Amino acid sequence: MKIIIAGAGDVGFHLAKLLSYESQDTYIIDFDGDKLEYINNHLDVITKKGDATSIQLLKEVGIQSADLLIAVTDSQNTNFTISVIGKSLGAKKTIARIDNAEFLNDCEVDFTKFGVDFMISPQELAANEIKMLLNQSSFNDTVAFESGVFNVMGTPLTYKSPILDLSVKEAKEKFFDVDFITIAIKRQGVSQTIIPRGDTTYELGDQVYFCVPNYSMKDLYPIIGKKQFNIKNVMILGGSSIGEKTARNLCKDNFKVKLIEKNREKAENLAEQLSDTLVINGDGRDLELLEEENIRETDAFIAVTGNSETNIMSCLVAKSKGVKKTVALVENMDYIDISQTIGIQSLINKKLIAASNIFRHIRKGEILALANLHNIDAEVFEYEVQANAKVTKHKIKDLRFPREAVFGGIIRDEKAIMAHGNMQIIAGDKVIVFCLPEAINTVESLFN
Repeated sequence: MKIIIAGAGDVGFHLAKLLSYESQDTYIIDFDGDKLEYINNHLDVITKKGDATSIQLLKEVGIQSADLLIAVTDSQNTNFTISVIGKSLGAKKTIARIDNAEFLNDCEVDFTKFGVDFMISPQELAANEIKMLLNQSSFNDTVAFESGVFNVMGTPLTYKSPILDLSVKEAKEKFFDVDFITIAIKRQGVSQTIIPRGDTTYELGDQVYFCVPNYSMKDLYPIIGKKQFNIKNVMILGGSSIGEKTARNLCKDNFKVKLIEKNREKAENLAEQLSDTLVINGDGRDLELLEEENIRETDAFIAVTGNSETNIMSCLVAKSKGVKKTVALVENMDYIDISQTIGIQSLINKKLIAASNIFRHIRKGEILALANLHNIDAEVFEYEVQANAKVTKHKIKDLRFPREAVFGGIIRDEKAIMAHGNMQIIAGDKVIVFCLPEAINTVESLFN
């Protein structure tokens, strides 16, 4: 598969990183020579310095034989232009990163006629993720499959968790009446994500990811030693596009929302647009202002300014004032790995979310959904099983499934089924698989 990526920013780099684990024929184009040099030194892809809107340059990298052109520069207009030109020159499929969410939601304009096959808005995806995190209050990472029939939920283990110091097998025996599978563990001081086996022991501070059917979600809270709490009052710091979209989303679900924006003109505009949100003009780093706005009575604090450090520090302040749930938007990918150690419950990176969303268009097989978990370098796939796929030929225990991957669960006839060794996967099943990068090719081959 030949893939051309226009834009070597965080989205482009993360896509190239995911693709470098495979034998994809990948090209990445950018003006910035330093970014391209860094990519050359770290990833097995082909780089080209220049303007991706140049017809000559696109021809030089073989646009006429490209299976996929991904335009993820910082400019929406540039991405549209690249997609239109690339499609005209022979690219089979184009994807453009955009900022205007109007193009996504029931838009009257058919952009495929112009050469843009698919569009993605990092801001829209980030706002949706924030809403999902608030709905699962005690977890810092959550992904829903098939409208919540199966869910992947992550949380750090505290000393209150009854599974602490137990092996995975012992935990299943102790909580035999709860359906859940531990699919991954991120351990402090250990760079490699752990795919747990029966003898793997849960340790204090582990970031643990569970795959849980909808009917067992409420039963997972006692296992992790936490209580589910309802979030009603939300404070948002930052009137960015993500802040605006988040406020709009939450108000639709009857959350009580306050939004703090430092810029007066921007705050006034937001107040006009968000009739159900209380918009406050002020500096969210001002402790007096936070106290005046009853920060202590706030259930969740969401920091989405354009400054990662401000978002992190303000969330720490909110937590010190008794706020139960904090979410910080960060641009620096390095901060993702230290989120739990510094006391922030949830960090999100809109570019990482966008890259993972785009990545599902690259996968082989019938992939319905793909998600990236924030704290680990791995993916969660939802495959739709096709007739005669290799995965249907044997029981799960006889499939020679790679150790770097694990079955999360199966959805059959819209019902959740826990995966076990004696189960036979059949055509039409939707299967959730957690997979480290080095095992992606092997897993894909089973679903082909």
